[in-house]
Amino acid sequence: MSLFWFYKKTMTYGVPMINAVLRNRLKSGKEDPNRVRERYGEASIKRPDGVLMWVHVASVGEAQSMLPMISLFLEQNPDAHVLVTTITRTAAQLLETRLPDRAFHQYLPIDKPQWVRKFLDHWNPTLVLWAESELWPFIIAEIGKRRIPAALLNARMSEKSFRNWSYAKSLSEKILSAFAVILTQTDKDRDFYIKLGGRSVVTSDNVKYCASPLPYSTAELDDLRSQVGARSVWVYASTHKGEEELALATHKNLISKFPDLLTIVVPRHPERAPDVESLFQESGLSFGTRTKNKYPAADHSIFLGDTLGELGLFYALAPIACIGRSFSDDGGGGHNPLEAALLHSAVLHGPNIQNLQEIYDRMDLAGASLPVTHGEDLSALIYKLLSSPDILQDQIDRSYQFAESKTHILSKIIEELEPVFLLAHLPVLTHPDQAEVI
Repeated sequence: MSLFWFYKKTMTYGVPMINAVLRNRLKSGKEDPNRVRERYGEASIKRPDGVLMWVHVASVGEAQSMLPMISLFLEQNPDAHVLVTTITRTAAQLLETRLPDRAFHQYLPIDKPQWVRKFLDHWNPTLVLWAESELWPFIIAEIGKRRIPAALLNARMSEKSFRNWSYAKSLSEKILSAFAVILTQTDKDRDFYIKLGGRSVVTSDNVKYCASPLPYSTAELDDLRSQVGARSVWVYASTHKGEEELALATHKNLISKFPDLLTIVVPRHPERAPDVESLFQESGLSFGTRTKNKYPAADHSIFLGDTLGELGLFYALAPIACIGRSFSDDGGGGHNPLEAALLHSAVLHGPNIQNLQEIYDRMDLAGASLPVTHGEDLSALIYKLLSSPDILQDQIDRSYQFAESKTHILSKIIEELEPVFLLAHLPVLTHPDQAEVI
């Protein structure tokens, strides 16, 4: 009896448990109540005619990073469409505002055989780009069974995950055989995937290097700058639980030296805003919010960016950015530092950046980001930067130059995806910087 058979039967007969999990996710706001049927494989819109590329992304970071690829595909295939799937609501909300014409979003179905088949029967994708290291066994196996040309992008694997998959080698081989190409973040990841049965495994670097700068309204930025004036400002971006407290403590440590300091806090999940507001109220500091006040007033010490999709605006405003989920109570993991760097904000981060370790290690080594080991040291580093414009500008330049130097990686990924497009009987993509088709 194979592990795949056991998994398949568990998902087939585990509907009561699945429904209970979905109910809990609905109560906590993690599922969209208006579109929950998509999680059962039921499409909410009609499939467009013709070629359809299906792109699955894990989170906001991968969603942002895949947008250049999606736009390039649509530009070079004027009659095609792109289906983008996610699991998280945050990524879905971001994509709804940023996807180009002829691209649209649906939620990924739960990995139950009947629901997956319903999803694939309806959408019948021409090819699949899977930009998530979470490999749902039945979805991936069904893609392989239907011989849909597919590639795994941005693949990474921890040593713990590798050990676990090693105990299920037959299952890993079955899943990975569905991918004609596997593009990994590092050579270590490549070796793990090869040992688990992957074929055509190539190190292409992190797909997050492909992301374009986060969008923002120049008019809104002008208005923000007018309101902020000459005040010293920094942003704590994409915060998780525990990091808002650190932002408050850092602000209090700095206001004796910078009485006009403005600290901007942007939670990763805007639905946490009420809890964050309560924390700010208890602090005794004057604060405003983006939804209620729109702009920080002169007497606001703290400003809460409680909207979705405006992080680029705050990065463009603030010359210093501490990247969230690097000091958080959940053990951290880190968010994408390149987004801040590309918008000319000096990058600071805490010690818990294991989900993007390779990117942070390279940035730290190049002096393009500044690591902070202990939260109580954050204020001293921000003081150093704010009190020396030359040092701050040098750090901003280092961060930007590093991020800009990596944008060529999209060309590398396009080159490695050539076999998948050929299998799908589609013209291979051409990067704008290339003189000839790869």
